[in-house]
Amino acid sequence: MNYDVAETQCELKRSKKCAIVQSNYIPWKGYFDLINMVDEFILYDTAQFTKNDWRNRNRIKTPRGAEWLTIPVEHRFGQTISETRISDRHWNIKHWKTINQNYSKAKFFSQYKENFEELYLSAVDDSLSLVNHLFLTKILPMLGIGTKITWSHEYELVEGQTRRLVSLCKQASANEYLSGPAAKNYIDEKQFAAAGIKLSFIDYYGYPTYDQIYPPFDHAVSIIDLIFNTGANAPKYMKSFMKNELVRN
Repeated sequence: MNYDVAETQCELKRSKKCAIVQSNYIPWKGYFDLINMVDEFILYDTAQFTKNDWRNRNRIKTPRGAEWLTIPVEHRFGQTISETRISDRHWNIKHWKTINQNYSKAKFFSQYKENFEELYLSAVDDSLSLVNHLFLTKILPMLGIGTKITWSHEYELVEGQTRRLVSLCKQASANEYLSGPAAKNYIDEKQFAAAGIKLSFIDYYGYPTYDQIYPPFDHAVSIIDLIFNTGANAPKYMKSFMKNELVRN
């Protein structure tokens, strides 16, 4: 038996990377890249809901430029994302109609139309978290991503912003944490180092463009734009499927 190989394989088995992020409504490709880069993706929906954010809205391309698709929700100060309730039970029909109108001429729309229509018609829960989770888990297989998705409420939640992230990593048996770049403004890197958890940040710079309807090109739109315009080739335009560096320590 080659013990060097066995030891290397054992080390690989002990390595686990996770990310902890609030759920978003039909997120952009970078969100899915982050998921694809880790072994476990924890939906942090015990976090406070923020108005005018990505939790309940996202952008699509239209002949008039990029426009918002927003799920109307009830809002009270201090509520968590998981406590947020949808206020219009017909939002899904309205959104699907808007998507159908604006993407019907996209190259691969007809190929995915039935799947997305069924998805929207099934999105009848009044919980924003559950709706976001539904879309996420249905879109991931379309991109060939099989990362484990869990919820923060499945774990013990301790006080302290960075301390809680470190604790979640430990409970998930993760020794690496991959974060979005914006978190550099508040993460205490020393706490991760003290816990023996490697901290790195995803790099969203340098995405390739694709044939997108309604120019000029815009990267900051929902993943559905990439799917409807590129079809099964969508992963070719996502950095986590490429060889170029996506992570910065």
